[in-house]
Amino acid sequence: MNYLFDPDNWEWVTTGNNLRFILEGFAVNLEIALIAMVLSLISGLALALARLAPWTPVSFVVGAWIDLWRNLPLIFIILYLYLTIPGAWPSAYEDAIPSWFPEGLQSGRVLAAILGLVLYNSAVLAEIMRAGIQSLDRGQNEAARGLGMTYGQSMRHVVLPQGLRRMVPATVSQLITLNKDTTLVSIVAIQEVVRHGRILTGTNFFGGVPVPILQVFLLIGVLFIIVNLALSRLSRRLEIRETRRTAAVKPVREVAEQGA
Repeated sequence: MNYLFDPDNWEWVTTGNNLRFILEGFAVNLEIALIAMVLSLISGLALALARLAPWTPVSFVVGAWIDLWRNLPLIFIILYLYLTIPGAWPSAYEDAIPSWFPEGLQSGRVLAAILGLVLYNSAVLAEIMRAGIQSLDRGQNEAARGLGMTYGQSMRHVVLPQGLRRMVPATVSQLITLNKDTTLVSIVAIQEVVRHGRILTGTNFFGGVPVPILQVFLLIGVLFIIVNLALSRLSRRLEIRETRRTAAVKPVREVAEQGA
């Protein structure tokens, strides 16, 4: 324990630009995570709806696609895409990225990382969303159809608003996992926080002070804990708000039923 809390082993944090170097790498992780989260949520919802489609061939093909990607190791997907995507794709990505984009996202190597994260997490999120939708009473959809709504209208106005709220905790949990998984992108030479940490610990001394590997990666771990706790708190607040909303709506329904 003395080694862990020895001030000499933490002196590197306040020396030179070491802390800034770590934070710049962590910013790249957050940028990649944010892009992958948005794309994964959109793709996951589309896959979930296609999986629940009344047309069996579509449901079967989408189900096979989901099972394929969510059962592969993420590190394998990222490395496979990095080695197999056509060389023109990264070049086109670099040409299309605006100059004002963060420097960490300018390299074409990030394309394989983002694609890998989206393919894997959209498949997992699709199953979460499908379970949330199917957890609703079938009477909800049947009542909507009885009112003359089409399948699409009933999903949009009745089923999805209720189902999506139910799966908030599981969805946020998967997004937290996605954020942690951004550390895997270092295998394709992206300059993110883990690679920055390895650079600092590449020698026993950096900037004239010792840079112990344990302390460096403990700091990186703390950064992830802070962000993921914030996401967890957000999830909890959404749950509480939904619970209060449901509790407020229930008496109104009871009064309406009694009046009828």
